[in-house]
Parts: sequence; structure tokens; C-alpha cells
Amino acid sequence: MPHHQDSRDLPYSARQMYDLVADIESYPQFLPWNSAARIRTRRETPEGAEEVAADLVISFKVFRERFGSRVLLWPEDEDGLLRIDTEYLDGPFKYMRSGWTFRDRPEGGCHVDFFVDFEFRNAILQRLIGVVFTEAMRRIVRAFEERARTLYS
Repeated sequence: MPHHQDSRDLPYSARQMYDLVADIESYPQFLPWNSAARIRTRRETPEGAEEVAADLVISFKVFRERFGSRVLLWPEDEDGLLRIDTEYLDGPFKYMRSGWTFRDRPEGGCHVDFFVDFEFRNAILQRLIGVVFTEAMRRIVRAFEERARTLYS
């Protein structure tokens, strides 16, 4: 099961980075292999999060798959932490979970933590992604950083 975790200190505010990651509809503009994004529904939860059901289309060579996710956008808590949690709804995975946290740093900028954990239903796809997974995750993290530079510098 591919799993990736990353932490970064970035020169942008936690709110800026949270807003960038929460802007799912813009993913096809900057994320590698993301050819389409669509919001199915958007609602407030009783716990105070915004729940978004979204579809993403991932295209890589001959591979093209749509998958649905439930995204919970958590507003800033009393400790100044912003959080985005994602879980799988439907598509080619057995399961998929990811999460982001964003916290402003006293010296400026913010600290970002990210993780993703998933498994494809199809063993061939699972083996294929295993070969390129680490590099793919690096490219995706870099794409978010480059998007932040474009939007906020």
C-alpha cells in the first residue's frame, strides 16, 4: 500500500495554503495528471466543517480514472490549526485517505503536514504506481508549492 508523508515550512500563511488546497476546482490548472475536477455537493456539517464531495479525473499515459472523494474542510481551531481530511467515495481504489494540516509559525510563514495512503483495486495498477509513487508524490507536493508562489509572491 503506497503511503507518503511530508512536512514543509513555507513562507506563506496557513490560511493561504489552506485556501489553495481547498480550491479543488483549480487542481487541473496546476496538478500533474489531474485532467478534471468537479464538485458534486457542498454542505456544512453539524461539527462545523465544510463537507465537499468532489470528483477528480487522473490521466497518466493510457490510464484515465475518475474517483470521488469526501473532503472535510475544518476551520481554524483554538490552537490556530487548519485541517483538510479526505476519504475515498468511489472509483478505482480499495481505499484512499489523505490529510493536510496548516499552522502559522511565530517567525512567519507556516508549517504544513501532508499524508496520503491508498490501495488500488486492480493489482496491475497497484504495481505500476509502486514503481513511480515516490517521484509522483514529490511532483505533486512541488506543484502545490509552485502554485503558492504563483498566487502569493
